[in-house]
Amino acid sequence: MSIKKDMTIAELLKAKPGAADILMNHGMHCLGCSIAHGETIEQAAEVHGLDIKTLLEEINKA
Repeated sequence: MSIKKDMTIAELLKAKPGAADILMNHGMHCLGCSIAHGETIEQAAEVHGLDIKTLLEEINKA
């Protein structure tokens, strides 16, 4: 399954549980909070100042 920027964090973690480590390595430490689970990967990346394209490439390679 290819991970897309409009997926929520919850959808990402359900599809690829190992992605949690990648997100944590990029400073996204609030994976367990309710807001993080409702926002998209793109929204989370923007809030944390991350390039969404680079982040998705890393997640999809894992």
